[in-house]
Amino acid sequence: MKRGDVADLAGSCSLGAWTAFGVLTMVVVGHDGIPLFADADLLSWSVAHRPDTAVAFARGVTATGTGVFPYALAVLAGIIAGLTLRQRALAVALCLVCLAAGQALRYGVMELIARPRPSRTEWDTHASGWAFPSGHATTAALAAGLLVIAVCVRGPRGRVPLVLITGGWGASVGLTRVYLGVHWPTDVVGGWLFATGWLGMCLWVVARWLPTSFVSDTTHTAEDPTEDHASQDSGRRGRSRPS
Repeated sequence: MKRGDVADLAGSCSLGAWTAFGVLTMVVVGHDGIPLFADADLLSWSVAHRPDTAVAFARGVTATGTGVFPYALAVLAGIIAGLTLRQRALAVALCLVCLAAGQALRYGVMELIARPRPSRTEWDTHASGWAFPSGHATTAALAAGLLVIAVCVRGPRGRVPLVLITGGWGASVGLTRVYLGVHWPTDVVGGWLFATGWLGMCLWVVARWLPTSFVSDTTHTAEDPTEDHASQDSGRRGRSRPS
């Protein structure tokens, strides 16, 4: 796929996700943060279905949605995306900036909206801050998205299983936040939409503005751009001489 097509696709996905996120945000703000749609029903189901084994598993999964693990995935994404040492260093830096900036922006939005979490009596894990959009869901979706994009761009062997596992992990982190009672389902949906919008925008910027020399897999350098043309001209002159 050409860079222009990648930029167009990323821009369209980003615009769609931001539009949906904006609509959901307005609904949340308009209802003063009270549960929306099936929020209360899904949370009640989660509270009523919490065997010890499932809770322990959910806590383990939800712990991977913050801290070092998402950044480790971002570094891995950069390493996969690059072909040379220079490209990998740049890709790692871009992935880390995308993840960190997305987290910072999400935190600002969360503070601005200030949606209350579900009642503490429903919690089965630690949580802090406001509810919308879910921080764990956003961070996990960003990290998973970066890795999925890198894998799809370079296409290593075993791409499909890796994409499914990574995407499943990113979605599972968000779902555990509802299951453990610290977020409404719409908080998690908001986090996924936010992450999709931010990832799409970052990919659009990279595809549109990053110099081709940073992403090209060709072995030619900028110091000998006329070499091939000179060889072709020489060949044509040789063929044109009379025998």
